[in-house]
Amino acid sequence: MNVAQRGLTVLVGGTALAMALSIPASAQPVSSGSTGMKIVDSCNQDVGPGHYTCFAERRGDLGFTPRAHFSANPDATPSGYGPSSLLSAYNLPASGGSGQRVYVVDAYDDPNAESDLAAYRSQYGLPACTTSNGCFRKLNQNGQSSPMPAADSGWAGEISLDLDMVSAICPDCGITLIEANDASDNLFVAVKEAATLGAKFVSMSWGGGESGSEASYDSQYFQSSGVVYTASTGDGAYSAGVIYPATSPRVVAVGGTALHTASNSRGWSESVWKTNSTEGTGSGCSSDEAKPSWQSVVSSSVCSRRADSDVSAVADPATGVAVYQTYGGSGWAVYGGTSASAPIIASVYALAGTPSASTQPGSLPYAHTGNLNDVTSGNNGTCSPSLLCTAAAGWDGPTGLGTPNGLVAFGGAGGGGTGNTVTVTNPGSHTGTVGTATSLQVSASDSGGLALTYSASGLPGGLSINASSGLISGTPSAAGTFSTTVTAKDSTNASGSATFTWTISSSGGGGCSGQVLKNPGFESGTANWTQTSGVINTDGAYSHAGSGYAWLDGYGSSHTDTLSQAVTIPAGCTASLSYYLWIDSNEGTGTAYDKLTVTANGTRVQSFSNVNQGSGYVRRTVSLSAYAGTTVTIKWTGTEDSSLATSFLIDDTALTLG
Repeated sequence: MNVAQRGLTVLVGGTALAMALSIPASAQPVSSGSTGMKIVDSCNQDVGPGHYTCFAERRGDLGFTPRAHFSANPDATPSGYGPSSLLSAYNLPASGGSGQRVYVVDAYDDPNAESDLAAYRSQYGLPACTTSNGCFRKLNQNGQSSPMPAADSGWAGEISLDLDMVSAICPDCGITLIEANDASDNLFVAVKEAATLGAKFVSMSWGGGESGSEASYDSQYFQSSGVVYTASTGDGAYSAGVIYPATSPRVVAVGGTALHTASNSRGWSESVWKTNSTEGTGSGCSSDEAKPSWQSVVSSSVCSRRADSDVSAVADPATGVAVYQTYGGSGWAVYGGTSASAPIIASVYALAGTPSASTQPGSLPYAHTGNLNDVTSGNNGTCSPSLLCTAAAGWDGPTGLGTPNGLVAFGGAGGGGTGNTVTVTNPGSHTGTVGTATSLQVSASDSGGLALTYSASGLPGGLSINASSGLISGTPSAAGTFSTTVTAKDSTNASGSATFTWTISSSGGGGCSGQVLKNPGFESGTANWTQTSGVINTDGAYSHAGSGYAWLDGYGSSHTDTLSQAVTIPAGCTASLSYYLWIDSNEGTGTAYDKLTVTANGTRVQSFSNVNQGSGYVRRTVSLSAYAGTTVTIKWTGTEDSSLATSFLIDDTALTLG
C-alpha cells in the first residue's frame, strides 16, 4: 500500500515534535475549514505491500511545542470531546460493559500505555483500569506479557487514542492491548491471537491497500461469526481507494464524521468528514472482496462487491477527541482520524452485549437502520456513482448506515444479539393485612451493570413501587390474593420479571377468614385463571349460577383440558376447597374411560371419571389445610380417551380459610 500524504501541513512519525502541555478550558473543536489547522499523522503513511499504517491524526496547531520545552502535565485541562460528550452524541448509557472486554490490536510498544490510560480515566472520573485490578492487560502478538516489541512513538499515539476511546464509550469494559512486533502481517497474527484468547470485540485502527490476497487473509485470520472486528476505512478520502481489512466481509467497516453540537432535538449534528480532497474518511468499492448477503442494500449498480463503510462515528480532527499521550507526545492532545471511530464502534458493540456464536456482527446494523443517526450531508470527494462518496438518506459510502443511536443496531435488546440480561429475584409469596402498612424490596441485576427502572402490575390496592429502587410500599386497602409481576428494565430495553402472589387478609381477621380464590364463579371470564383449550365459558348455558362456568372435555376424541389458579394459604390457617361439579355421561359402561383429577401443587387430592355421572351439579369439597404457609396451585385436569365423550363442568369454586 502507498497511502499518499495529504494537503495540510503534515508531520510524520511524531518524533521531532510533541503535543502541547495544556489547552485553555475555553478551547473548542474548530471547523475543518479553519485557517492554520495542522494535522500530524501518527504513523508513516508511505508504506508498501505487506505493511500497514495507523490512521490516528493529531491536531498540531493547538499550542504545539517542542517536547524539550516542558514536561507532561496530566492535570492540564483537555480540549476535544470527552466521554460525556460522546455518550450524549450517540445516546449511550453512562455506565455499562461489566464483564465485557475489548481487544485493541496495534503495532510496536507503547511503554507508557498503562500510565497514560490512568491519567485519562482519572481526568474524567472513570473507574481505574490497571494490570493489578485485572482490567488492563498488555500482551505481545503471541499472547504473552513479555517480551514486548520495540517501542515506537508514532504507534504509541495510536495506542493512546484507542485505549482512551474504549474507556470513554465502555468505562466498565476490560481492555486487552495486543502489540504486534511491527506493522507487517504480524498485525494479523495478533488479531488471530485475540480470538484464540476468547476475544469477542476486536478494534483495528489500521490498514493497507488491497493486494488480491484478501480472501485468504479472511479465512486465516478472522472468525466467520461470533466475533466483532471493527476496522478503520482510512483517512485518505475517496481518492485513496479502499482499505483492507475494512473491506473484509467478516469485519465492520467504520467511516468517519464531523460532529458538532446543534440546537435540534438530538443536540448534535454530523456530516461526512472531509478536510480536503486527500484528507477525510475513506470509502469505496472493493476490487477483490465479495459482497456479504447482509449488504444487499447496496445495489449492484453502485458496487457489485463489498462496499465501505458500514457505520461511522466522529473522526474529523477539527471536531476531535481528547487523548492523553506522553510517549511521543506531551500530555493532552486532540486526535481524530478513523482510528478514533473504529474503537468507538467496537465499544458500542461491547455495551450492546456478546454476539451469539452464529451472528455475523456486520449484519446487525443493516437489520436495524431505524436505530442509527442517518448522516445525509457532505462528501469525501468526487466519484461515480456518487453514492460511494456523497452522503445520502440510507446507506452511503462515507458514513455507511450512520452513527450509533443507542445499542439496538449493535445487538442490544431487540437487535439480534444476546444483549444484556436482566434478572429479577423472585421474592416468593408475601402476605399483608388491610390497614397495616407493609413493604417489600425487590432485587434485580443487569449483566451489563446498567441502572434499572422498575414497574409492577397486579399490586394489591394501596401499594406502589419505586421506579428507581424497586421498593414496594404502602397500606393495603382491600383483602384478596393478588398475582403480582415486577419488571426491571435497563437503558437498552433489556428486561426481566418475576411473578409472585401477595395475599392481603381482612383487618382483625388474623388472616384466617374468608374465601380467597379470585373470580371463583368465572363471571369475569378467564381473569385470574390459567386454562387450556378455552375451557371457560360465559354464555350461561350450563352454569350453576350466573353466566360463567368451566367445561372440560366432551370432545369424543383424545384430549386433555386444564384449569388452575395459584393462591397463598397463610400459616396457621385451615383451608377447605369446594366447587360444583357436573359429570354429564357415563358412556354406557361401568369402565372409567374419561377422568378428572384435582391436584394441589401436583399432588392428587380428588379424582372422578365417567362412572361418577350425576344428574346435575354436585358440591365437592376437600381439605387443603396441609398447605398452610405455602402458595398452592389448584388444578383440575380432564383427560379424555379416543371414543365417546364425558363432559366435566365446574362452577362456583371457593377456598375458604378458617
